[in-house]
Amino acid sequence: MAGEIINSAADAAGLAAMIARAAEQTGGTTRGLPPVERWNPPFCGDLDMEIRADGTWFYLGTPIGRAPLVRLFSTVLRKDEDGKTYLVTPVEKVGIKVEDAPFLAVEMTITEKEGERVLTFRTNVGDVVEAGADHPLRFDIAGENRELKPYLHVRGRLEALVSRAVMYDLVELGEVIDMDGVEMFAISSGGRRFPIMPAAELEQLSK
Repeated sequence: MAGEIINSAADAAGLAAMIARAAEQTGGTTRGLPPVERWNPPFCGDLDMEIRADGTWFYLGTPIGRAPLVRLFSTVLRKDEDGKTYLVTPVEKVGIKVEDAPFLAVEMTITEKEGERVLTFRTNVGDVVEAGADHPLRFDIAGENRELKPYLHVRGRLEALVSRAVMYDLVELGEVIDMDGVEMFAISSGGRRFPIMPAAELEQLSK
């Protein structure tokens, strides 16, 4: 039933076992990425699971402390056109809550490829993503304090919020460039430029 809160699963480990079996049936592994975008199972209600803004996963109000379990859940996440995030297997789809972004980018490395700088990020669930045309960066300025919040596209409609520590390193790489006749403070990676804000507004950003 739509909107129903599911508490019938014995525990998070039991749900993980179900997901693992589904991944095995489709040739995936707990370290791989099952083809969730191709699955179209029925919606089975909302699960009492939440991903907090700091990347911590909660089930039935309790943090999930086992990193392999969180990694397993992350491989079957999907955000649909309705803006909601689900755990998806070939046989069922259950809704979960996401406070901000489902992933957190916790590390960044800088390399060079074909003469272009490439920024590579590692998420809290083990994804490694190169920012570029296929995985763009976007920047929001949120709240009364005008807090800068960078996001990295990971897959599908799923993004990673760049952690505050990494964000400081990222912003240090920014430069003022001309973009369509407007002076913008921007970041470049993989041959693409990603605007942060108009250069004229840079001084107003809260530190």
